Amino acid sequence: QVQLVESGGGLVQAGDSLRLSCVASGRTLNNYVMGWFRQAPGKEREFVAFVRWTSGTTTYGNSVKGRFSISIDNAKNTMYLQMNNLKPEDTAVYYCAADALGRGSIRVTSYNYWGQGTQVTVSS
Repeated sequence: QVQLVESGGGLVQAGDSLRLSCVASGRTLNNYVMGWFRQAPGKEREFVAFVRWTSGTTTYGNSVKGRFSISIDNAKNTMYLQMNNLKPEDTAVYYCAADALGRGSIRVTSYNYWGQGTQVTVSS
């Protein structure tokens, strides 16, 4: 089992930045793919970004490319999401997820473990 705990959400203004953190515990994450998803009220959960834990390679959703950056700190078993130039449409609950099979997918169903989520609200 992998436990995931997100933090760092909050209320910011358009154009501001936030950094989300996701601390993983319970297993070593070698060969895992770690991802960030978000879900706005009344909408489906949306892929934001993922990173391959071992290689560090990344993939981003089209709506966040060039503004968000995903990274990891192997020593701290922590994944980050640096969010710059935030827009009101970025408002959502942000979830950290882990894929034990390392498939590198943007699909929600590919991820085995999920955190509880952290709210990000961007005012205009």
